[in-house]
Amino acid sequence: MKKIVVLMVLVLLPVGAFAADPLMEQPHWSLEVKGGRFIPAIDNWQTYYGKRYTSEYAGSLAYKITRQLEFGLEGGTIRDKGKGLAPTHGTLAGEVVYQLFPVSAFVLVRGILSENQWLVPYVGGGWTRMYYQEKIQNQTTVRGFADGSHFRAGLQFSLDGVDPGAANSMYLDYGVHHTYFFIEAERTRAVVKSVSANLGGTSYQGGLLFEF
Repeated sequence: MKKIVVLMVLVLLPVGAFAADPLMEQPHWSLEVKGGRFIPAIDNWQTYYGKRYTSEYAGSLAYKITRQLEFGLEGGTIRDKGKGLAPTHGTLAGEVVYQLFPVSAFVLVRGILSENQWLVPYVGGGWTRMYYQEKIQNQTTVRGFADGSHFRAGLQFSLDGVDPGAANSMYLDYGVHHTYFFIEAERTRAVVKSVSANLGGTSYQGGLLFEF
């Protein structure tokens, strides 16, 4: 009987080790946090806001339908402050605080072939709704939204091998299989039909991706 018990333990030990190895399991979720520059499609932006670009910050959560294919939701914020023009209705104004809050539903394809792959390209796109708000000096605040679409592409770089001990701790403590640094470019188009103003533009961002 003792020999049988010992034999069962020896057989089961490798199975337990396999189940606890993040490289042998596949994650089911992706969490991203990112930030960078947004270049608006609105003409003469630099004339009224001082520079051609402004800041953008965003976060997303996606479910992996397969290891390579995922569906997710993203929310972000874009803000700038200037003088002279309220972009969505084209009238002269005083000081203007311009804010965008993009919300997107997307499909993303990642070119991942193995769990220890250090460089992964990806492409994606989907539906976007741009909520906008313009606080105009001595005038009524203008609010609204426009629907449109976006396309993105990028590269993600694995950080697992930079500090294997930290990567293992992230898995044991938080269930994070992989951590990546990524850079991406995104093009958005969302037109306010009443004034034919495109609230979209091009963004260049970097951030962190956690797969769990």
